[in-house]
Order: sequence, then C-alpha cells, then structure tokens
Amino acid sequence: MSTESSSSRVPEAVDAWRMVAARRGFEGRVALSALARLQGLLHDSEGEASYWLEFDRDALQVSYVQLRIEAELPLLCQRSLERFLLPVRVMQRLGLVRDEAEESALPPDYEALLVPEDGQLHPLDLLEDELVLAVPVVPVNPDAPEAQADWPAREEEIASVNPFSALATLKKN
Repeated sequence: MSTESSSSRVPEAVDAWRMVAARRGFEGRVALSALARLQGLLHDSEGEASYWLEFDRDALQVSYVQLRIEAELPLLCQRSLERFLLPVRVMQRLGLVRDEAEESALPPDYEALLVPEDGQLHPLDLLEDELVLAVPVVPVNPDAPEAQADWPAREEEIASVNPFSALATLKKN
C-alpha cells in the first residue's frame, strides 16, 4: 500500500473508489484549530492530531477506509473547572457503501460510511467526526480530586420538612 505523508494538510477531497483500487493511504498531522466543528467542544484549539487513513478491500472484497487518530484534546474539567488534556486514540474501520441497503452486508466490526454518488470523500471531515465522537458529554479530568462537601441542613429547613413539626409547637404550649 502506498502512503503519502503530509505534515501540513489532508487532501481536500479524494475519490473513495480510486483510493480503494490503488490501496492508497495518507498520514500526517492536522491542527485542532482547522477543525471548526470540534472547536466548540474544546477549551481552546491548541494542539494537533496525528492521523493515518488507509483505503483497501478486505478478504470478503468489502471496500473500507481505516482511520487511526491520536490527539490530546484540551478540555475544561467540569469538576475542577481547569483545563486538562484528554488523550484520544481512535481506530475505526469504515465500510464504504453506495446506499443504505449495502449496510447490512458489512461485517459486524465495521461502521458504515455512505459514499456520495460522485465518490468524493472529505478525509478531514472523517477525522473531525471521529474526534467529535471522542469528546465526553461531561469532561472530567481523571486526575482531579473528587469534590466532596458536607452541607448540613439548617434547623428551620429540617422543621419545615417534617409534617409533624406544627404538632410539636402545639405540644409545647
């Protein structure tokens, strides 16, 4: 398989079926600041992601693109409210399909990727999709100390919750 190295950018668009036929691959790095949809999920856009894309066919002649992505995503910890770097390692095999009917024929470990009629794929979008999916809904730094606080209820609050507290005042009188 031939692999091109690009330290500056991923090709804007590739013909998926030609890439599969030629067993082509690409590798390189992309700045997180170049991924517009991802930026809204990050604390800042410092850093970059390393990627490897490989187009091929498996033993069953299923066309696929395999993605491997490594990055450290700058997130805001929702426990400590401090920036931290989340290490992300993605390995995903996307089965290339022309229509949704072909999706059921994919092996179970493949995710389906619907290729447009013109065969053009935008590799940067594939990378960004996988990184967006890797961001947790509630980012928490695993090294942040657990937030524990004891908030005792005041006597007035306890009394107002107890439905018999009014009877206690009648009993005192």
